[in-house]
Amino acid sequence: MSADRPTLPPVRLHSEAELARDALSAPLMARAAKLARWAEPGVPVGVGGQILEEPLAAATEHLGLAGDEDGPAYTAEAWQLAVDTGLVEITETEESEDGADLPDDAAAGIATPGEELGLLTSGSPQDILDIWLGGMETVLADAAAPDLADLADQLTEGGELDLDALDWNPEEEAELLDGILGNLYLLTALNDRPDQEVPLPALAASMIVPDDMDEPTDDVLEEVSEAMMRLDDQFRVLEPIGLVAYQPVDEALIEELDEDGETTLPQKPGGTSDEPLTDEDVSRYGLVRLTPLGVYAVRARMLDAGVHAPAVGDLTDKGSEVLLDALPDYPEALAQAESELWLAARTPVDAARDLLTAARGDDQRAPRRRLAAQQTLSLVSPDAEAALREVLDDRQLGGLARVWLAERALSGIPEPSQELIFWLTVDTIAAQLDSADEDAATELRDLVQGLTEQHSGFFDTAWRVDHPATADVLEAMGRLHPDKKAAKEARKAAFKARSRQSG
Repeated sequence: MSADRPTLPPVRLHSEAELARDALSAPLMARAAKLARWAEPGVPVGVGGQILEEPLAAATEHLGLAGDEDGPAYTAEAWQLAVDTGLVEITETEESEDGADLPDDAAAGIATPGEELGLLTSGSPQDILDIWLGGMETVLADAAAPDLADLADQLTEGGELDLDALDWNPEEEAELLDGILGNLYLLTALNDRPDQEVPLPALAASMIVPDDMDEPTDDVLEEVSEAMMRLDDQFRVLEPIGLVAYQPVDEALIEELDEDGETTLPQKPGGTSDEPLTDEDVSRYGLVRLTPLGVYAVRARMLDAGVHAPAVGDLTDKGSEVLLDALPDYPEALAQAESELWLAARTPVDAARDLLTAARGDDQRAPRRRLAAQQTLSLVSPDAEAALREVLDDRQLGGLARVWLAERALSGIPEPSQELIFWLTVDTIAAQLDSADEDAATELRDLVQGLTEQHSGFFDTAWRVDHPATADVLEAMGRLHPDKKAAKEARKAAFKARSRQSG
């Protein structure tokens, strides 16, 4: 694949309006907005905008979290998000401006609703998403931070903070979290069910177990287990902002970890592995998926990092040559969705003519473009008939034009010559040679076998076909054909075709 090809499969995004509603309803964002409105009379805050103890209690009550043991922590977290996103703004007190040292419980400023708060109700969906994205970055930084319990233990024991002793590298932690989110994004893009949850051990293993390791060692498994527990902590932090939907690790497993100092990857109760794991067994170890808002956010971060992360609809305003060049790399369902959006922006005749023009060529990717054109044209209404009839005599396009007209039972379709039939056959097989899809490979194998069974002497004619990929196609048929005699005939024909092309 060339450098300008998509580096990630496309995703289907929800509309900005839907995503904005999801952002506003994310628990952490909703609490931050509620606190920002509550701050209308002015709320005294400490250095950095942190909410002081007395207003914290009132804020916790306002959020309805006073009866929750973790209520004050949830409230402080939401307040900090409001500060970081500009939902509240801080006006410093005179003492703070003078640089005076203030007692811990003294106000360093007054917080009031910020300009961004108004955008949550009167701004565009993109305005809301921009605010949410800013908050999401804050939460991501929190998720990559070291364990606060470890920090507290260090300060209690020695009074000094030693980051080396924590075995925590901020850049590595951020990169690991980015990698995990990237893997989740990739799994979402490739899955027919975007809402499919991923078991936490599998996700951790995807980042740690080398691709060429058939059987993980005990050390690697222990590393996966440790990463799994770290991810459990991180996803608990990320879920309230709406980035992921997460079912945490079973508390009983965490207690076992605290008692034994180690945890194991999913297995049957009692340690047996002779029976398959049930969904319930796997779910005890945590299940996670990106939400639609999470897919949008991870893609936005990838685009900012210069990664090509296409989304369905990106090609609507692009030319037909761009569309046909991209579609072969799209999963079937998303290729159809992209094609439908592209066609909806054009008249049937204009769309058909553009597609047919872009489908021409003798370069290596031309067969794939023609196959993509044929698949896209199958979605075009019969109103495009005139455009297809214009290319009936074209060697490269006449075959697919006849197929299109025949599928619509239109009259006046000229019989194709044998030369055209064989050229179209070679072109069709050439278009499928680069596919890494297992189902596509099976279909191609069946096609190869069917062709030789229906046409006796197929290879005697095929090697003469004037197509740039003739020799490659025949060599592939020799590899794919299950019958040894036919495979040998294919290889001989490939040699003749190669000699003909070089001569």
